[in-house]
Amino acid sequence: MGRKKKALAVLVPALVLVASAAEMSPAGATALQIGDRAAAAADPTDPPDGGDGNGDPGGGGQIGDGQQQDPNGGQSQDPDGGQQQDPNGGQSQDPNGGQQQDPNGGQSQDPNGGQQQDPNGGQNGDGQQQDDGQNQNGQQQLQQQQQQQQGVKQGPNRNQFVDIRRAPRVAQARRGRGGSSGSFTSNCGRNAGQQHSNPDNFVVAPGVQNGAHHIHDYVGNLSTDAFSTDQSLAAAGTTCTNGDKSTYYWPVMRLRKGQDGSDAAAQSKQDGNIGSIVTPASAQLQFLGNPRSKVTAMPRFMRIIMGDAKAATNGTGNARAKWTCSGFADRAFTDKYPLCPRGSRVTRVLEFASCWDGQNTDSANHRSHIVFPDQAGNCPQGTKAVPQLRMTLSYNLPAQPLAFALDTFPEQGHDPVTDHADFENVMPNNLMRRAVSCINSGRAC
Repeated sequence: MGRKKKALAVLVPALVLVASAAEMSPAGATALQIGDRAAAAADPTDPPDGGDGNGDPGGGGQIGDGQQQDPNGGQSQDPDGGQQQDPNGGQSQDPNGGQQQDPNGGQSQDPNGGQQQDPNGGQNGDGQQQDDGQNQNGQQQLQQQQQQQQGVKQGPNRNQFVDIRRAPRVAQARRGRGGSSGSFTSNCGRNAGQQHSNPDNFVVAPGVQNGAHHIHDYVGNLSTDAFSTDQSLAAAGTTCTNGDKSTYYWPVMRLRKGQDGSDAAAQSKQDGNIGSIVTPASAQLQFLGNPRSKVTAMPRFMRIIMGDAKAATNGTGNARAKWTCSGFADRAFTDKYPLCPRGSRVTRVLEFASCWDGQNTDSANHRSHIVFPDQAGNCPQGTKAVPQLRMTLSYNLPAQPLAFALDTFPEQGHDPVTDHADFENVMPNNLMRRAVSCINSGRAC
């Protein structure tokens, strides 16, 4: 009996202890663990964390890599001793600067300057939301400007300016008996005061404002812009004295150190075209004959381009513009700016194709419907000669390297080989017939 009493005396306290342990909730056990861990983390004598730099005594991952912090800085573990993570594996940090991931894995930062991502993991909006007052549209515009500036090629180069006396001689086709030696001139002005200028090109980039990314001088038709059509051109007025409603245009020349006071100055600068625009001292528009045959009337609304505005990158196959100086018509460059002697003007000679296929007023590449004659002046089989347009533009410019340059596309670096011009024939039919008569009869009209 003594032994039984003694056994009962030992057993009863043990059962009491088991019951007490059973009444303690798992949350209470967890709270005890958090307190223990927090105390350990706060202990300055705690050993290093194994090199991960986050104060984790276990040498584990960074805070936020699946670990959950309570407001007191402690890490929360599940009852089985593991680290507690949210169901989607995202990070969850307290409101004092930690990262918090949304259910789809995108980061979301607090309102004090962090990145905010949308539910699909992308940044909210088109850029970072900042609290410095810069709005989203401003960021987009700045980004576009920076991207475009990165595409601007610097130029021209000093070695692209050469004394005209070093230019090669210009070959001229000999005129045969059946040739047409006359000429017809349209007096259309020189766009004095930049009254008609824009960076459009309705032939190559119809409906696109700033489609050329460089400024054009216009003479003739008063309405030419990105949205011009045959009908709109026919209905407009003209600067030409003889009623010629054709549109004639070419890229402007600039003094590089001058100031651009035009309305398009900001856009021009963004496209890499800087300096003051120089109005031609003269602009002569002549229609000439063919050295081997008579010419036939050019159809109304014929569109023709000459040269290649992107010859610096496309190659020189279509580079036709000539750079010369007044008094040196027998010499010219295609890929150099001329340095002219005192009293001589820088001169651009822009000659257009003149062998027409007899059917089309335009083509997909704006070239196939009308081509150049061969070196002897013969038109290819299946084509017929029409009056050849020649633009001769002269400028008062200093004979100094880098002092002046042609407007170009941003990536063309103001290379003189990119010189070009555009034309659409909007002459009344009776005026075209008069031009043909003058040319074929050898008269200058």
